[in-house]
Amino acid sequence: MEMQAAQITVLLITGIAVGFASGLLGVGGCFIMVPVQYWALTSVGVDPTIAIRIAFGTNLLVVLPTAFSGAMTHHRKGAVLWKAGITFGIAGALGAFSGAFIASHLPGRVLTMAFGIAVILGALRMLTAKPSQITEEPSDSLTSFILWGIPLGIVSGIIGIGGGVLMIPCGSRCTRRWGHQRP
Repeated sequence: MEMQAAQITVLLITGIAVGFASGLLGVGGCFIMVPVQYWALTSVGVDPTIAIRIAFGTNLLVVLPTAFSGAMTHHRKGAVLWKAGITFGIAGALGAFSGAFIASHLPGRVLTMAFGIAVILGALRMLTAKPSQITEEPSDSLTSFILWGIPLGIVSGIIGIGGGVLMIPCGSRCTRRWGHQRP
């Protein structure tokens, strides 16, 4: 069960493409990385149930440095709400521990289907979403970030999605809907 040059090459190319997309769009590339990793692992004989868990876990680990790199680039342009991001991130991480625990007890087929459904729903949202109009200052309500962060973290932990597909749409909604306006 050793990876061949073809699998390694595909993984490297995917990593470069996902890193570029992460910096450009603020997404981790899970919808690309997980299936490619799953393919690479199963093609060398790894059991599909183990392969999907490895792909989820590896994806979540890879998202951290790419997300940090992208955040620093956007910070230089004044486009990061650090209080929101840190609070949302900590709450999401706490939820992700629970989600990962749940995922460790689910059959691989359920995890694969849940991932597929999440990607399809994310794609539909991207196709149908209209850019939001900024009419007020974003919220700085810690409560809203925590109330959104924990359940989204649980879902992220279960299906191996680091947040671009889930947290960006919900995060922007959370800063508008539950927060208060600044004077």
